[in-house]
Amino acid sequence: MAEKQDKKSQNPKAKGSGKPAVAKPAKKKDRSSSAEAAAMGAETDSTPPPPSRLALKYKEAAIPRMREAFGRANVNSLPALKKICLNMGVGKAIDDAKMLEEAQKAMTSVAGQAAVVTKARVSVSNFKLRKGYKVGCRVTLRGTRMWEFFDRLVSIAIPRIRDFHGVSRKAFDKAGNYSLGVEELSIFPEIDVDRMAYAFGMDVNFVIRNAKSSHESLTFLKIMGMPFSEQ
Repeated sequence: MAEKQDKKSQNPKAKGSGKPAVAKPAKKKDRSSSAEAAAMGAETDSTPPPPSRLALKYKEAAIPRMREAFGRANVNSLPALKKICLNMGVGKAIDDAKMLEEAQKAMTSVAGQAAVVTKARVSVSNFKLRKGYKVGCRVTLRGTRMWEFFDRLVSIAIPRIRDFHGVSRKAFDKAGNYSLGVEELSIFPEIDVDRMAYAFGMDVNFVIRNAKSSHESLTFLKIMGMPFSEQ
């Protein structure tokens, strides 16, 4: 009888005996939550990038000079740069799709922003053009990228033009916006001429708000460093 009782006590399945203890694995720490907390801390600690050089020049130099020249004390009534529109027409892209790809890459590197492909709105039989054909690319710059492009244009790109005598004073529209044509993108240091199979140019349009006349737009752009011709 004693032997039977000993066997029952050793048998884990016997009545009255508890289940064998099983070691449970330790709970893993939630790494995702800790990573999110670290990222949130990094975002709060990071300081915003400093404003561009021309943005500071507009606030510190252009606004006081325009107040005195135009006789208006309200800052919101003075001419200001709203946006810069870059446009490139590539008519030969109808026969050569690679040419449009090169143009898009060149404009993206110059603008610092991805260029958007433009398509024909109407069909023109004389040019073998149909509606929807890809015929160019464009970029619209605002904010910090707008000021940085403007700075590179007037400080680096335009001075590299050979036999340069200043940009035209007559390229203003009725709203005071200014248009400038760049014959070759090679004037920008971002373009490697040796790697380009084609030569591209583009149109640059400065959209200026609060300008009551072309004279006010001219004064604003001159203060910001646009090298106008004497005539």
